Amino acid sequence: MTQVIKIKQGLDIKLKGKAERAVSCQEPESFALQPTDFVGLNPRLLVSEGDQVKVGTTLFCDKSDERILFTAPVSGTVNEVRRGPKRLLEAVVVQSDKQLDTQYFEFGKPTKESITRSLLETGLWPMIRQRPYGTIAKPDDKPKAFFVSAFDTAPLAPDMDFLAERFPDSLQKGLEVLSILCDNKLHLCIHSEKTKSEVLLKAKNATLHTFSGPHPSGNVGTQINRICPINKGDIVWHCGLPEVINIGNFFRTGRLDFSRLYAVAGSGLLHPQYCLTKLGASVAALTDNNLKDSHQRLVSGNVLTGHAITENDFIGFYHSMLSVIPEGDQRHEMLGWIWPGFKKFSMSRTFPSAFIPNVLQPDFELDTNLHGEERAFVMTGEFEKVFPFDIFPLQLIKACIIGDIDLMENLGIYEVEPEDFALCEFVDTSKTDIQAIIRNGLEILRKENG
Repeated sequence: MTQVIKIKQGLDIKLKGKAERAVSCQEPESFALQPTDFVGLNPRLLVSEGDQVKVGTTLFCDKSDERILFTAPVSGTVNEVRRGPKRLLEAVVVQSDKQLDTQYFEFGKPTKESITRSLLETGLWPMIRQRPYGTIAKPDDKPKAFFVSAFDTAPLAPDMDFLAERFPDSLQKGLEVLSILCDNKLHLCIHSEKTKSEVLLKAKNATLHTFSGPHPSGNVGTQINRICPINKGDIVWHCGLPEVINIGNFFRTGRLDFSRLYAVAGSGLLHPQYCLTKLGASVAALTDNNLKDSHQRLVSGNVLTGHAITENDFIGFYHSMLSVIPEGDQRHEMLGWIWPGFKKFSMSRTFPSAFIPNVLQPDFELDTNLHGEERAFVMTGEFEKVFPFDIFPLQLIKACIIGDIDLMENLGIYEVEPEDFALCEFVDTSKTDIQAIIRNGLEILRKENG
């Protein structure tokens, strides 16, 4: 049995509304690819409104490397080219013709010798990301290692065992392809308690690593840090289990299929469940007749690292779930924040709920209320309790604020991404937008290093 890597620093946040193992097959009217989902992407639009497209038709490409293509997940008509301020390309929306299994762009039969070419031509390449910076991997680079996290410890996260059991053949084929792509440097990470699927426990073509402990043990950054730390000049590639399945399905069948099993979860839903649809699905279809009321926050991704969206928007490219929680704009006018909190989450023992044993603690129904406003940094020592890296988190955050490149490098900026600081942001007394600060620091270095 492999050695278990124990993660001690962290925090599990138990929320109501975990998706049940029930799948509804949704056929939304529209799907979209959003260039804003990709760090550092400068898109070149290759279609116009009204164009007819098939599955695999190129919608836009990366100006800095026009080999990297972004292709339509369904067949139909380009219904909208959505732009923001300064004509920033925000989304290319495709109105589906409902012929999800027939209208395909014809690609040549993929071979092992043409893995990179096939991934680039089909639009599957953007599913592979790199650290540092969190950008799309560069096809000409040779990564130090390739990581796939087969479990997710974020609040309300989808059950990766459920996903693996539904697509076992495509998953195994995807691992085989990625192992060849990275010269057998593929690492598959599972959890000692959460991972029960034989598909994952007996997976081939990858080195298996077992983790234990609370969130963020499921973050790929935590796993890379413990197995293959990143130094200046190193490159590590990674992708999620849904992306592995999409890649494996193409190499197994020769047909491009952007199917995704999304977890639609949260206390704001009547029936939390899984929805089988296509990449970039319309949010309106996933929440149709399932919201408790209209006063809910919709989040593409998990509640710690995702971003707020509306019913007119679409699920992010790298997200495998839609979270729905109550808006936090209500107030207790009489007692305010000192109102007795038996049902409020507390890490710092502010509320009585902190003294209830975990085995007796029910899941929490949290909303979006910050219970405070942004202020100067308060030295609490709380960050170190939830940050499992051998890095000084507060010092690195301050280095990013002032933009000191040498100091950021010395403090380990290449090891991290904004999601690794999500728990620090959650427990922060100062209510600081820490993830945005880390992203800004990484962007400074990315542009400096070319």
